[in-house]
Parts: sequence; C-alpha cells; structure tokens
Amino acid sequence: MGPEAVSAATEVAAGAVSAGAVSAVSAASSLPPTGLALVLAKVSWFIVVPGFYIALAFALVALVWRLVVIFRAPPPPFQLAIYPAPRSAFGAAMRDAFGMPQVRRKDPVFWVFLMVFHIGLFGIFFGHVDILPQVSLVREGSRDMIGAGVFGLMVTVPVFWFIGRRFKSPVREISTPGDYILLLLLLFTFLLGDLMSWGNSWTAQGFVMTKADFATYFDGLLKFKFEDPRVYLHGTHYHFLTLHLLLAEATLMVLPFTKVMHAFLSLPVNVVRRRVWT
Repeated sequence: MGPEAVSAATEVAAGAVSAGAVSAVSAASSLPPTGLALVLAKVSWFIVVPGFYIALAFALVALVWRLVVIFRAPPPPFQLAIYPAPRSAFGAAMRDAFGMPQVRRKDPVFWVFLMVFHIGLFGIFFGHVDILPQVSLVREGSRDMIGAGVFGLMVTVPVFWFIGRRFKSPVREISTPGDYILLLLLLFTFLLGDLMSWGNSWTAQGFVMTKADFATYFDGLLKFKFEDPRVYLHGTHYHFLTLHLLLAEATLMVLPFTKVMHAFLSLPVNVVRRRVWT
C-alpha cells in the first residue's frame, strides 16, 4: 500500500470516528434529563410557565389593594389645585404627567434620563407585544425585536444613572431599601434582555431564536397550555431567558410596594391638582 492510499485510509477512519462522536453527542443531548439536570429542568419550567401566572396575579391583586387603600384615605383638608387654572384641566394634567415640566426646571439632566427611560419602556412594551402571534410589526422570521436592541440601551443606561443618583445627597437621605432593590431588579432584568437581544441581532452566530419561536411561547402562555418551552426554544439562550423571566417576575411582585406606584397615579392626581373646587 502506497503513501497516498495510507493517507486516504487515515482520512476515512478519522471521518468515521468524528461522525460517530457527533452521533453520540446528538444522541446524548436528545436523552431526557436525569438527576440534578431533571430538577433544574423542572425549576426552569416552573419559572417560565407557572411562575409567570403567579407573578402577574400577585402583582394585579397587590396593585388593586394598594389603589383601594389610597383612594379610601381621607382627602387632604387643603386645596390641591395649581394656579393659574388652565383652559383644559385634562390637557394640563397630560403635560404634567408625561412632560414633567417641574422636573425639567429643577433638574434638567435627571429629566433627560427620565425621558429616555420612558421612551425606551414604551419601545420594549411594543416589542414584546409584537411577539404575540396575532401581531405583526416585524416579520415572523426576524431575529430582531423592534429597535434591534436600541430600546434596551435606552432603559439600561438610565438605570445605571438612577442607581448612582441614589448615593448622592439629598436623594440618599430619602431613599429606602425598596428603591435600591427595585433598581437592581430592573438593571439585571434589562441586562439579560439586552444580552439576548444583542447576541441574537448583532453577531453573526448569536443565539438561534426568531420572533416565531417566541411567538409560540407567548401563544402557549395565552392559551394556558403549560407545555415546556424548551421544545421550541433551543440552545443555551434558554438559560438566559429563564433568568430574565425570574427577575422580571420578581420586579412585578415588588413593584406595587414601591414608589413606582406613581406610574398608576400620575395622571389622575395631576387631573385633581389642575381642578379648582370649593
């Protein structure tokens, strides 16, 4: 047997060994988890399916309870209206709630970060709504959400600034543990969301997931299927999704007990402040 024949035989043997190894790995990865892996799989499923319903229900009940307590409190014995009275109390309340002119006059830098943060929140909200099968703002096969990661940056960067602001006087003196907990939960929730978005959108290989994959998961939640999302959400990104959802659920559950309640009261309170009564 000549040198060329030996080389060819060696390549064939190496290819066979490689193919066998790949087949073995594929077969091993298709086996159901056992032991600790099975426990972790069940915990992960609980977080991404039942945990979502539990966190959402808890947040809604706590929110309603907090609103009932607030609105049943005795009214203040003094006039709340702002002078001069505007032509339209509702229009002025809208400007107060969404434009925050008082904040702009007192602290323009803080106002800029607030504006960027709230615009980013709206973008993220519509990006998640677009994942629903019934909505089609971005094509089904797209690896990008609305904004392709820009809205994620618009909420993440301001949170870093908000946290730093909490350590400076006079904000430090009026900050509570709940303020720091909520900001840290938001920060890591956004960072994990950014990681999935950037890994999927801005790199050549990235995470292998599309809008259609997540639409299947959202559709299962809407229809209470309680199926394991790993069936159609493949790859290592599933672990980042689990952590992202865990932090998002924790944020939902603590939100009604923090100062973020102003998000649900800002407009009605500003309407009251813009009305004059006797």
